[in-house]
Amino acid sequence: MEVRGAGRIARAAVTALKRYCDESEFATSEELYRGLLGAGARLKDARPTAVSLPNAINYVLSAAGRGAEKGISLDSLVASIDEACNSFIDSSLRAVQTIGMIGAKRIVDGDTIMTHCNSEAVTTVLTTAHSEGKRFNVIVTETRPKYQGRITASVLAKNGLTVSLIPDSAARVYMRKVDKEIVGADAIASNGAVVNKIGTAQMAVIAHETRTKFYVAAETYKLSPTTMLGELVEIEDRGSLEVVPRKWQESNKKVKVLNPAFDITPPEFIDLIITEQGIFPPQGMVLLMRELYPAPTQKPTDASAGAKRSDLTKARLRRNR
Repeated sequence: MEVRGAGRIARAAVTALKRYCDESEFATSEELYRGLLGAGARLKDARPTAVSLPNAINYVLSAAGRGAEKGISLDSLVASIDEACNSFIDSSLRAVQTIGMIGAKRIVDGDTIMTHCNSEAVTTVLTTAHSEGKRFNVIVTETRPKYQGRITASVLAKNGLTVSLIPDSAARVYMRKVDKEIVGADAIASNGAVVNKIGTAQMAVIAHETRTKFYVAAETYKLSPTTMLGELVEIEDRGSLEVVPRKWQESNKKVKVLNPAFDITPPEFIDLIITEQGIFPPQGMVLLMRELYPAPTQKPTDASAGAKRSDLTKARLRRNR
């Protein structure tokens, strides 16, 4: 939890792989590749829900695997791994800035925006809109038990935005005054369901009840391609001491304290998903995944690939109208 936010987690993991390759002493490229596989597996276990983590690591491992298969020298393999790490980090940062520019177009003067937790993509959307001269109010939920919302409120206030911080339990009281709820994502499933910080799903339900627009801002490397094959996103359970003090727990040993870190928002409660590739309805996620993560056994013809791109464009246009 020293690194928070799915994008930051992904970049931190890639940076760790880069340091591992630069600082470790291996005799051959084969030894380096084997060591890198082990390091990648260990990093993936650190935060099981943030799909950006395995996607980022797999990006680097794929580049390393291609080099190892070719039998390139140790120095050349290290160089190719460094290049892949730098490429991912650069594209990750560019994606956030692009999302900021696209998402800012959805905000107008006088809006009241609510957000939950701490999302780099969301804060960039809001600060970009503010830098364009739009003036609006932001309501931030505390996001218990780790209070990531306080980070968001602090960042926005330092950038000159008008911000109010509320307890999570007060969301329904204020939602009727809200024009748009904008949240980030730790993972997006093929059916458009969004995995995000615990409490997001209830925010979506309240927004649906009050007819408040509910937007998700997320980079495409948070898409979970394995969900197209029926796999589920693992929800991380965290320690009870994040919820209650040790003294209380020791004096109430018969009470089981549960602490799921994330929940799942169904696609029917989401109006649109803002990515660096454009704006999509939740139902368009499967098309985007097929375009970005084609099955390795499939070799689509030019016609079928063109049809996929056409369907993807239609999905974007329907939501952008």
